[in-house]
Amino acid sequence: MKTFYLTDAGKVRDHNEDSLIILKNTKGDYLLAVADGMGGHSAGEIASSIAINYLGRHFRETFINMDKAHAVNWIRDSVNEINSLIFQYEKTHEESKGMGSTLVLAIVTNDYILFGNIGDSSGFVMKNGHLHKVTYDHTLVNLLVSAGELTKEEAKDHPKKNVLMKALGANDPVDADVFDCDMDIDAVLLSSDGLTNMVDKDVIEKVLLEDTDIEAKVEKLIHKANNRGGTDNISVCLLEKEGEEK
Repeated sequence: MKTFYLTDAGKVRDHNEDSLIILKNTKGDYLLAVADGMGGHSAGEIASSIAINYLGRHFRETFINMDKAHAVNWIRDSVNEINSLIFQYEKTHEESKGMGSTLVLAIVTNDYILFGNIGDSSGFVMKNGHLHKVTYDHTLVNLLVSAGELTKEEAKDHPKKNVLMKALGANDPVDADVFDCDMDIDAVLLSSDGLTNMVDKDVIEKVLLEDTDIEAKVEKLIHKANNRGGTDNISVCLLEKEGEEK
């Protein structure tokens, strides 16, 4: 496996509230995660770092020889614990009231691939030369599309497209979506909405298919998001299987 991750503040925001991580344990299992924080006075940055710091530590300490069923529970329990930690922080830090974070993560092992998410950060896989979105955005607009009240085209530029229906620190309890993924894939991509709001899926797909190294692909995706306005922080985690056609 090859992995690379990168985050950028973008062209408009004066600081970066995203946090991200890629870890490999001694058994060769991978954790990838992106958290997109929200809230004033750097509170969003704190919320996203609480999420990623907990996940990293928890993965190192507890994710050992875990089968798929236990891994699903691990994801859900981890999300609930992170949610509790964010609420606890808010209670003792008045200036952080209203802070929260999205979270998208992937667990990649030799036996299964799982995605988990809360909010509108995205998880994708590359398979047979095509990019497929695995996760479901917890947004008001997506809810309206599902209900048939908006078309996908209308949703794309809707003024409330970033209104979240679920986020860490906003809902208690919080219920993470968990997705079981086909093993026959070429790559896993996670990103904050700073990428997906700026760069169309077919453009992302084209970059991932380029005959270049993994670092160049991630850097190019961030460059494209900035070229299109860079209105938000941009974070990308990419894992590629080695020795296979991309």
